[in-house]
Amino acid sequence: MAAPLRTAFHAATGVPRLVAAALRAGAGPVGAARVVAISGAAASVAARRARGERGRQNAVRHFVWQALVTARHGVAVARTVAEAQETGTANAADSRADRHNNAVGQEYGAAHAEALGTGSVSEALESLAGVALEKWAADELIWVRPH
Repeated sequence: MAAPLRTAFHAATGVPRLVAAALRAGAGPVGAARVVAISGAAASVAARRARGERGRQNAVRHFVWQALVTARHGVAVARTVAEAQETGTANAADSRADRHNNAVGQEYGAAHAEALGTGSVSEALESLAGVALEKWAADELIWVRPH
């Protein structure tokens, strides 16, 4: 399968892949739905807060997504859905950067689970976006090329 077709197929199967992964990891149907909702909300927050510098939006999206999934659903669910997201991607370098940013988010989410475990998803993601932007500026979050 050609790279553009693989990319399109990967995007089209994203939600079912994440739901299946969350269920495999023990999130249950409600938890799986919440993981997918966090994923969509994370993309929205990153698009609004981190656009303008190449690679930053994607790095922020992965960090905030994985931090909140880890805090609210545990590291096993977060790792499983993160790996499901990266499996089958057409761009290996981008996937390596995503895995790094996912791991940074998971570590942060585990360390701050109590604070991130309450309140609304949108408030938590807004807070995490600020942390992610600081981490991006400190080169703790990466892209396929140095920023």
